[in-house]
Amino acid sequence: MGERTTVVTVVHGRHDHLREQVRVLRRVAPAVHHVVVAIDDAEVPVILDQAVRTTVLEIGTDPLGLPVAAGRNAGVERALSDGAARVVLLDVDCVPGPRLVSRYVDAFMRAGDALLCGPVTYLHEGQRVPDDPDDLAGLRAPHPARPDPADGSVLRRGDPDLFWSLSCALSAPTWRRIGGFHEGYVGYGAEDTDFGRLARSRGVDLVWVGGADAFHQFHPVSTPPVEHVADIVRNATLFHRRWGEWPMRGWLGELDRSGLVSCEPDRLVLRNPSSD
Repeated sequence: MGERTTVVTVVHGRHDHLREQVRVLRRVAPAVHHVVVAIDDAEVPVILDQAVRTTVLEIGTDPLGLPVAAGRNAGVERALSDGAARVVLLDVDCVPGPRLVSRYVDAFMRAGDALLCGPVTYLHEGQRVPDDPDDLAGLRAPHPARPDPADGSVLRRGDPDLFWSLSCALSAPTWRRIGGFHEGYVGYGAEDTDFGRLARSRGVDLVWVGGADAFHQFHPVSTPPVEHVADIVRNATLFHRRWGEWPMRGWLGELDRSGLVSCEPDRLVLRNPSSD
């Protein structure tokens, strides 16, 4: 149990969410280390200047968009090089529940060489993170599209297409076995599904961990995410080339119906409705 656990967070903007994440993390898991990867964001080192057991890693952006996959890889590699035996990836919008880290650590002892995921509750507009992290339990409403095992239990043989990096954990050997996120994914979409598929192809089980709850702080979103349409087309095309099928089929269908994308059997075409 003396092995180091490190939380890795990738950030560009979302500074208030980052501050809340750091505040709660220090309350619920004061001994863990934290690697924060700042993508083209010079304010992050200033914000975290006094944060304990925290390393800020700065990387540049990509002309195509935010290189989130590359940022995650850089953060995990830094954590491992600094001595981490296991890594928790936590989205900057998420705060850890009181038992997130401890439940993941317990699951490592039982699940072995596995990719671990925990339930995530999306907080609604106006719901703030409580001052006392123990009060997060009263806000718990896990996303219904993902498994929600009982607290302290694990659910093995998960669907790899349901993997999400909002909150996940893996050991150093498991990370090496999977090989990291594919850095061809830039901007919004598909890198998580790719990672889940990659894990399965290399014999790594997806295990859902009861009680490893994270809470996603509110921010406005578009449905479908039309502001990311170019990213979605580019990343979905890469996924199709790697795996022979389309990811994000729900989003692609909605974008097709809206006239922004033409979905053909073997290709996607980004359209310009104003030119019709």
